[in-house]
Amino acid sequence: MTGAEVWTSDECAAAWGVKATTRLGYVSRGQAPAPLPGLDERHRRRWDAEEVRRFARPGVGRSRSGAGPAAEGLLGEMAEVAARIDELRERQRELLAAGREQGLEIRAMARALKISPQTAYSWLAD
Repeated sequence: MTGAEVWTSDECAAAWGVKATTRLGYVSRGQAPAPLPGLDERHRRRWDAEEVRRFARPGVGRSRSGAGPAAEGLLGEMAEVAARIDELRERQRELLAAGREQGLEIRAMARALKISPQTAYSWLAD
């Protein structure tokens, strides 16, 4: 060994924020650095810590620590859209309740609100 920092599989997984089995799956598919040759005194594989830190973690849940300002802006815009969707969903519920008070048919209201009749019935039951 050259004196470089080495990690166990558990330490590598912790650094990536995943379970050890998930990270070992990445290793087996070539989506993570390969282990160093040989085993430690406890007969475990080891990894070069710096190589693990530099390697871009695969997977949907990967960290956004490397994302730039443009990506952060896009995530902010996504959150704003989600908030507006929630507001619109609440308005749909209000309109549905008003329609029921006026005697409108469920199917017609569901069609107008672009929801299923089952959704309309469940909202009215709440």
